[in-house]
Amino acid sequence: MTRKERCTAILGILKQNNPNPETELHYTQPYELLVAVILSAQCTDKRVNLVTPNFFKKFPTVNVLQKGSFEEVFELIRSISFPNNKAKHLLGMAEKVVNDFAGEIPNELEDLVKLPGVGRKTANVILSVIYGQAALAVDTHVFRVSQRMGIAKGNTPLQIESQLMKVIPTEEVADSHHLLILHGRYVCTARSPKCYDCKVAHLCKWEGRKRNGFE
Repeated sequence: MTRKERCTAILGILKQNNPNPETELHYTQPYELLVAVILSAQCTDKRVNLVTPNFFKKFPTVNVLQKGSFEEVFELIRSISFPNNKAKHLLGMAEKVVNDFAGEIPNELEDLVKLPGVGRKTANVILSVIYGQAALAVDTHVFRVSQRMGIAKGNTPLQIESQLMKVIPTEEVADSHHLLILHGRYVCTARSPKCYDCKVAHLCKWEGRKRNGFE
């Protein structure tokens, strides 16, 4: 079985079990998703979703956020990991979006990564979820799951992204991104992966799957 055949089979099964995969972050507009993704770095989506309702009441638009103070932002996100850095990133992001992009969240990778707190992963989330582009964000879940299952191999997220983009059809990239993340979050976890309950364990290349409950 080639890597592409394995990838097609695995993603096909995952999609049968989750036909409409989507981000678990709550948002109603591009600005809100960008804020949520910045906050989600090294933090759970569940925690972010607890914080953002009050944040968006105080800062409903990027223009309002741009006028906010560090103290105001910090107080609202203090329960999030690395609140000091993220408060600076959010204010810097708002400043740049308002001044350089007329208050509109950019729809090009090159522009998005110029924003404070936005790396390639975050940019790809925005391009995929908001703008429907064939962009694949490689977070820790996608990085781990892809290599365990044998559909990509590399030492960096960019290497994994490049390989996945070669074996996933363009029209399926967006769903595949969510499918891999959710599979890694709830089944193929970093510690104690649930191989016994994995729908694609028979296709997985991870050597530890047998000693972890799959025969």
